[in-house]
Amino acid sequence: MTQTLDNVIALFTVDQASRLTGVSRRQLGSWARDGFFAPSVSPGEGGPFTRLYSFKDLLSLKVLNQLRNDTRVSMDHLKEVKRDLAHLGEDLWVKSTLYLLGKKVVIERDDETRHEAGSGQEVFQIPLKIIVGGMRERIREMNKRGADEVGHIERTRGIVGNKPVIAGTRIPVSSIKEFSEAGFSVDQIMKEYPSLDRMDVEAAIAFKDKRNAA
Repeated sequence: MTQTLDNVIALFTVDQASRLTGVSRRQLGSWARDGFFAPSVSPGEGGPFTRLYSFKDLLSLKVLNQLRNDTRVSMDHLKEVKRDLAHLGEDLWVKSTLYLLGKKVVIERDDETRHEAGSGQEVFQIPLKIIVGGMRERIREMNKRGADEVGHIERTRGIVGNKPVIAGTRIPVSSIKEFSEAGFSVDQIMKEYPSLDRMDVEAAIAFKDKRNAA
């Protein structure tokens, strides 16, 4: 199993994506309908959710929304930026800086500060590792749970298709089991899901769904 940004913390609903990125629900819906930014995961019609965003989706949305609000970059060029961000691997997300050159956005893999020729003024720039760190922290805050939820499994009607999840989250037990079956240790799984406690991971691995028992 390949470790990617998409594996960091499960999936996010439209409400959660809006809260975490600052993009309104209406804007998310509009971008999905017109094809500018559709979520990575579509559970299919009839499920409890019609649109689910990955962690990498959230990072891209945060950057695109910041560009949309702080620069005069055209929507056509933002589509190009969106495609470039979609192809960035985890290593490049944390090593790259996005900056504005004229009316074009450029992604560069170094820490040098760029300046406008002849003016000495700094160019608009977004260090992507700051976006990654900030998003992780916002998710941790959003996912804070009560002490009575840690290490427990629950199943709630309408949540993740009524599948067992880590209590107080939308993280399916099946996702944790997949990592474990692929050879990931508890510590490695916790790195993939920073919002979880060791007891959460151990409870998920040990969980046996009586509904599916023979």
